[in-house]
Amino acid sequence: MDYNINFPNLHIFLKHVGKQVYIGDFAIAFYGMVIAFAVLMGITIGCREAKRTGQDVEAYMDLALYEVIFCVIGARLYYVIFSWDAYKDNLWSIFKIREGGLAIYGAIITALIVAFVYAKIKKMRFTQIGDTAILGLVLGQAIGRWGNFFNREAFGQYSDGLLAMQLPVTAVRGDEITAQMSEHAVILDGIKYIQVHPTFLYESLWNIGLFILLNVFKKYKKFEGEVLLWYLGGYGIGRFWIESLRTDQLIIGNTGIPVSQLLAGVLVVACVAIEIVMRRKISHKSV
Repeated sequence: MDYNINFPNLHIFLKHVGKQVYIGDFAIAFYGMVIAFAVLMGITIGCREAKRTGQDVEAYMDLALYEVIFCVIGARLYYVIFSWDAYKDNLWSIFKIREGGLAIYGAIITALIVAFVYAKIKKMRFTQIGDTAILGLVLGQAIGRWGNFFNREAFGQYSDGLLAMQLPVTAVRGDEITAQMSEHAVILDGIKYIQVHPTFLYESLWNIGLFILLNVFKKYKKFEGEVLLWYLGGYGIGRFWIESLRTDQLIIGNTGIPVSQLLAGVLVVACVAIEIVMRRKISHKSV
């Protein structure tokens, strides 16, 4: 396998970008290390926001433990459900998470459910938890996407844009190489590369921008839960566009409709509607 990753239009050529390190005979994937760092940073930001707003930091530490456990399960279930043909004949493979197959929307949905249940049990407000923890979640997403970089996955169709990325054909799954990619493949130093949209990078940059905007505008929120609402809508906008570029979409049955793109679109519409309704209610009360 060839390990180079290139960004030709940026004149960045990375030699031998490995996928894992070894401690003895045990392999530790860079993907896992990146995700672990993303989780740690997400928890740190969430707890810092809880402290800033005078909340019980220990409660958020406890919540984080449940979130980490259940979100992995939720991300896997979401992926398996919409990739059922790949697992139905070998159910044991569902548990082989080290071979890949986690979906971020599954984790987000699970995170919201866990937070809602936790709020009920602890007699906290779900909307307050959402506004507090969501800042850590979006930063964690921005960092976690770089795990896809090391795995050479979550990329899009052929591109010759500024951020176009070249990957050796031997480093990616064959079923993700489209006819268009093959048509525009290039040979460099005897190695065949496909050139694609680095959609993992697009999403990481989008989430960093969203993280900055949420931190700037959180002081202007008009009702509890509005920061969470802005996140769901803002992430949905970016994901709707980015999902249209990806070649590894999870499809709803035989419809040809990418489930994550549909979900993103629905979230954007729902969040805009809720925002309008809540703002109108507030304005009417102040009259």
